[in-house]
Amino acid sequence: MRTDALLLVLAAAAIHASWNALTKRAQDQLAFLWSSVSLATVVLLPVGWAWLPSEGVPRAAWPFLAATSVIHAVYFYVLGRAYGSGEFSLVYPIARGLGVALVPVAALFVLDERPSPLGALGVLLVVAGIVGINLGATTAGSRRLMSAGTGWALVTGLSIAAYSLVDKAGVARLHPVPYIAILGVGMSLLLVPTVVRRRVALAREWRTNWRAILVASTLNLTSYLLVLFAFRLSKAGYVVAAREISIVLSVAIGRLWFGERRMGRRLAAAALVLAGVVCVALAR
Repeated sequence: MRTDALLLVLAAAAIHASWNALTKRAQDQLAFLWSSVSLATVVLLPVGWAWLPSEGVPRAAWPFLAATSVIHAVYFYVLGRAYGSGEFSLVYPIARGLGVALVPVAALFVLDERPSPLGALGVLLVVAGIVGINLGATTAGSRRLMSAGTGWALVTGLSIAAYSLVDKAGVARLHPVPYIAILGVGMSLLLVPTVVRRRVALAREWRTNWRAILVASTLNLTSYLLVLFAFRLSKAGYVVAAREISIVLSVAIGRLWFGERRMGRRLAAAALVLAGVVCVALAR
């Protein structure tokens, strides 16, 4: 994996884990997510407009923009539901890890991307680490939390795999900056009917969490914009796998910020994730 792509992905991972932790702390996760992403989109739109080609959005890019807007709307909805019902250090690895497992396999058939042996080993280590993290739920309380959040986290992982493949192809047809700006508009508009039905929660979220919303708005689209640039430089499977260094951060955040316990096994499993990321970083 190219050094510049790796640096973009590692920065994106740290930013991603941070805004996800802010989302977990929210009273209504969907209202928080919609507010932060919509605000970020408003700020990013003029920048995206400046990066548009003179002829406007290429016709070939529109199918990918439409598809990713729908998939991202689903992603933010199910992500909010997952964080509302499960521990951060369990839900986050499931959601992120499923994408690692699915993207390289799907990319082989959809994008004809074939990972090298070292790259494939890295992906397998990341997946093994994710399995280990989730085997750390040993108490009845942990199992209940995991059961409540696992279903939503799995759907989140499926949506991550889907938008990763769509966006890998999409940014080959349109520059990442206008691409993510249009994506943000589409996703926000699609979620308006759902958010309107939660307007009381939305008002409460702004009243009590407006500072965190402002911080998250500077982080969420920024993290994915870095990933979109990395997609232009490296294979989709490698980018998605290297991004999962954020899983290591999520385990630490779960312990330090949310007071979640039983971290020994999860930290050991996180070391497998880190080893996998190193393999992906060295792969060509």
